Amino acid sequence: MGITRKVRIPSGVNVTLEGGLLTVSGPKGRLIRDIRFPQIDLGIEDGCIVISTASDKKRFLAMSGTLEAHAKNMIRGVVEGYEYRMKVVYSHFPIQLKLQGDRLEINNFLGEKQPRVAKILEGVTVRLGNDEVIISGIDKEKVGNTAANIEHATKITKRDPRVFQDGIYITERA
Repeated sequence: MGITRKVRIPSGVNVTLEGGLLTVSGPKGRLIRDIRFPQIDLGIEDGCIVISTASDKKRFLAMSGTLEAHAKNMIRGVVEGYEYRMKVVYSHFPIQLKLQGDRLEINNFLGEKQPRVAKILEGVTVRLGNDEVIISGIDKEKVGNTAANIEHATKITKRDPRVFQDGIYITERA
């Protein structure tokens, strides 16, 4: 009846649970996330984060798995961090990239005069290489969303995507 999931806490990582706030601290930084959910109990026992539910309903079993995945991602983030690599692809007009605070400016995309802008989320580092963009951080969600923002900023509309394959595309995750 119900299910219990355990996430092992590695050495060098400090985890606290106050109310529904899970705080994970490690060598790379600190992450805080609200992981409260009705009928799901959370606790820390014997060097493990314990996620349990007494219900057999599909909704609660699925959500306990989601909370387990969030906890694992937070632990991996503060220990190793996450890095996405993106490739800049163009055929006719060379794309110029400029970092300006919390945004990435994409100039000369398909010869357009107006720059396109992608938002860089807080806590995420963006490095520009030669036809490459490297995004890194400790929060998997923010790193992925920043990569998606950049990819979405170079989305081509009103043209045949088989012919105009210009853009900035995710090539490597994790």
